[in-house]
Amino acid sequence: MNIALKAKSRLQCKIPVHERAAEQSCLALLQSCNSLPKLAKIHSRILKLGLLNNPLVLTKFTATSSDLNAIDYATSVIFSPESDTLLCDTFLFNTIIRAYARTNNLKTNSIGCYNLMLEYGVSPNKFTYPFVLKACAGIGDLNLGKSVHGAVLKFQFGDDIHVQNTLVHMYGSCEGGVELGRKVFDEMSGRDSVSWSAMIGGYARLGLSTDAIDLFRQMQISGVCPDEITMVTVLSACTDLGALEVGKWVESFIEKQMVNRSVELCNALIDMFAKCGDVDKALKLFRSMNGRTIVSWTSVIAGLAMHGRGLEAVALFEELLEAGVPPDDVAFVGLLSACSHCGLVDKGREYFDSMKNDFGIIPKIEHYGCMVDMLCRSGRVKEAHEFIQKMPIEANPIIWRTLISACCARGELKLAESITKWLIGNEPMHESNYVLLSHIYAKLLRWEKKTKIREVMDKRGMKKIPGSTLIELDNEIYEFVSGDKSHHQSKEIYEMLDEMGRKMKKAGYVPTTSEVLLDINEEDKEDALNKHSEKLAIAFALLKTPPGTPIRIVKNLRVCNACHSATKFISKIYNREIVVRDRHRFHHFKDGSCSCRDFW
Repeated sequence: MNIALKAKSRLQCKIPVHERAAEQSCLALLQSCNSLPKLAKIHSRILKLGLLNNPLVLTKFTATSSDLNAIDYATSVIFSPESDTLLCDTFLFNTIIRAYARTNNLKTNSIGCYNLMLEYGVSPNKFTYPFVLKACAGIGDLNLGKSVHGAVLKFQFGDDIHVQNTLVHMYGSCEGGVELGRKVFDEMSGRDSVSWSAMIGGYARLGLSTDAIDLFRQMQISGVCPDEITMVTVLSACTDLGALEVGKWVESFIEKQMVNRSVELCNALIDMFAKCGDVDKALKLFRSMNGRTIVSWTSVIAGLAMHGRGLEAVALFEELLEAGVPPDDVAFVGLLSACSHCGLVDKGREYFDSMKNDFGIIPKIEHYGCMVDMLCRSGRVKEAHEFIQKMPIEANPIIWRTLISACCARGELKLAESITKWLIGNEPMHESNYVLLSHIYAKLLRWEKKTKIREVMDKRGMKKIPGSTLIELDNEIYEFVSGDKSHHQSKEIYEMLDEMGRKMKKAGYVPTTSEVLLDINEEDKEDALNKHSEKLAIAFALLKTPPGTPIRIVKNLRVCNACHSATKFISKIYNREIVVRDRHRFHHFKDGSCSCRDFW
């Protein structure tokens, strides 16, 4: 028996009846305590009754402090000079470790307390490590997590399913740890729904959404019934991929399996439908939902904004106010984005001013970014530049790049060049700054300078993010990149591309070759544009789907002018509705026009 347990045994033997009554009295007071002033009074009572070294009272005091977000207060009492720290037992340490692990910014204290526990010779048990590993997950330190994993094996808790589940979660939360998490997962002798959720969540968290959905399918085959947490994670993976059909199937699975439709799950469904292209379904779910939260409202407002339905988004925000729901800063980001995408500049200004004046919300960098984007999209480049210079907080590189792109689009190339050079000085290893400068020099026909930029990028090992497009067909996700020939049906896809090109030219399509940043002839530029990833994905869809079927694709970058124009022609020629989700918004192409009205 270690020192702490011996001390505890001695204490329990010596407590007389009247002290036991005092102990129970304090425990009852702590149970009903709901404020810090009351906690302070109970602390005084504990001191008065001489219970400062009573492990049971201290443990309950710690738990109550944690519930009141005052764990530091508890530890200042427990580890004070007047306290006998030899009386701290495993249960008390576990309570402190768990409390710190649940905080937002004090998770490292959880690790410190665990180390102190070992230093005091108090043996951890199987309940200790889930708390410690959750702290490691929150910190995101892979090496720290590995060292704790080693301790788990040393103390022979490696076969406990709760410890294994938190190991999987920890590795999935640390950069570079997902494969180690999968190794733990694969070696588990028995897995419950938490095990599967932890591994699926790890994949989804790291953007490995295809792996998350594949593992969910394996979970079904294994016969383990998913819970609502699993379904929320799977829906987030569908949202990331834009996999509407898989998302629809998940919704039907939820209904069939009678999975509890919590508010969080309903919000995840709304978000999935909005971001996968079916905002009307998202709105329908929202209308039928009981107990809406601000997240419910914000998901639909942001969804309508992405689809270019700014007036509806504004109307819904006004409905939110009429319902007495106080908007938060995230709701205003969605609202300002809606105004930006639809050119509602004056309305956007009104809402931006009302944030602080009417709701006491101090605008954050995201709100200033929306305002700059709004002014840039409406062509007010100089006004946007003045707005940035007058901002009370320093503009981040994203805001400056927004302005640079607008300068390029509006012919303000000298201003764009000077800002981009300044950005490169501040961010010498950020590839997008070099790509922007390369784009500017191409617009200015200064090919020698453009070539030098490319040489600098190559020397520093930087590459432009390649354009890629995802398309979902028959519950499978296919990815295409520009000039891609890896698909087993490449021959047929490129034949379809040629057919599309011939039909578009016959219909009057003229490629916008000015966006090709290469010093090559016009014919080669047209060929380069024809191999953009979205055109490959559309060609594949035309080959694989029946006539008249809608086509849905997801692009990782902003859709270029040439492909936007081409897609309008394709929608009319082939009588297809084509829904494109790019980095900023949705484009609904139908009968030769786009829902964005060529404003994006």
